Amino acid sequence: MIESKLILITLLVKLGVAAAVSSALGRARSFQNMLLAQNRRPSQILGLLAFICIPLGLGVWVRVIVPNFYAADISFETTIILGILLGPLSALAGALVLSLPAMLHHEYLALPFDLAVAIIAGLYGQFVEEEEVWSFSPFVDLSIYRWVRRNLRQPRFDRQVLLLMFIVGMEIAREWLAAMYPHRLFALVTDSWPIRLAMWTCAAMVVGIPLKIWNAIRTERMFEEQKRLLLEARLDALQRQINPHFLFNTLNSIASLVRFRPEQARELIVKLANILRALLRDHDSFILLRDELSFTDDYLGIEVVRFGADKLKVVKELEPATLELPVPSMLLQPLVENSIKHGLEPRISGGTITLRSRIEGGKCLIEVEDDGVGIAPGRAHTSGVLRGTGIGMKNVRERLEVLYGDAAHFDITSNPGRGTKVTLAIPLVHDADDAIHTAAARSSTRL
Repeated sequence: MIESKLILITLLVKLGVAAAVSSALGRARSFQNMLLAQNRRPSQILGLLAFICIPLGLGVWVRVIVPNFYAADISFETTIILGILLGPLSALAGALVLSLPAMLHHEYLALPFDLAVAIIAGLYGQFVEEEEVWSFSPFVDLSIYRWVRRNLRQPRFDRQVLLLMFIVGMEIAREWLAAMYPHRLFALVTDSWPIRLAMWTCAAMVVGIPLKIWNAIRTERMFEEQKRLLLEARLDALQRQINPHFLFNTLNSIASLVRFRPEQARELIVKLANILRALLRDHDSFILLRDELSFTDDYLGIEVVRFGADKLKVVKELEPATLELPVPSMLLQPLVENSIKHGLEPRISGGTITLRSRIEGGKCLIEVEDDGVGIAPGRAHTSGVLRGTGIGMKNVRERLEVLYGDAAHFDITSNPGRGTKVTLAIPLVHDADDAIHTAAARSSTRL
């Protein structure tokens, strides 16, 4: 018979062991991937068994060789967790590993008892829904309270309470076998009913603590996935705002030329076909600046035909190193369109659009400047976007906010009668995949 004081200390330490081991395992990314996989491969199941059973099997070994250090042995609760999470076959394999140190210490009932627990827990895991397993709470009093409240209103079968009863029942069976066959099965045995109640409660909490910790990781991963999907959906929605706007203006330009200048209209149609081909082709949220400029050149080619080569000139001042950097797709065309529509089109003589790019201060700076009419003083700034500049400019700003947050800057400088310059400063990233992951991380942090 073990002293009551030692049993209480052991129960407290067991809770700490369960929390420490489950937290340490939960921090390993490979363990997370295997635990949360929808359809686990045999190699993933073996990996989970190794992650869980090897350290806890060593705990059984420590309990065997270190006097009065009973808290290291949580093999009973671990077998239950393996059964409800991995199924009966995996739990049987885990029970074999966990009971081996006890068997070597002549505790011959350890193996058959753990195998029986593995089968029952595995069958329970097959019987219930996944969410019912993950929502099992280590706070036994709350579980009982919720069960009583639900059943007072509408009686129903509660599988979580069934798991609680199973844990307590198997713990009682283990105590009885240990009392009947001393030194053949390990269990904490006492005649004090309050201590026994504490032991049953502790067994349920040792099962619930890892489930709660790992479920928190599972929930966080689900939120990350939802945020990634939300980011992609927002980018797609913003990009779809640009395309109809651009096509509408281009088709109007073609319609104005068909009757009087059919050859130029034909040239516009060819260039528009190139643009449509690029728009309809599947592409990522990020493309190389070189490809973005090529897309913008097709648009400018349309506008040069419409305005006349003598009225619309294009100047490029581009650093070669910037051409291979990933930038958000459809970034420049709305800015160029805005410069033409609001800056150069009101001028009879037309003007010049200058495109610049350079690396400065760890960021890629992109400038779109025109020498048009500029912005009238009365048109004040609103969150970095000038009133009246249209959906394209607003869209660019919103996309930069979605992708980069405060790490990107959007600035408009205008002198009435002398022109407008739009400056974009975006973080310097050398790989499109890195840019997507960085944007998703920033978005998840903000959300």
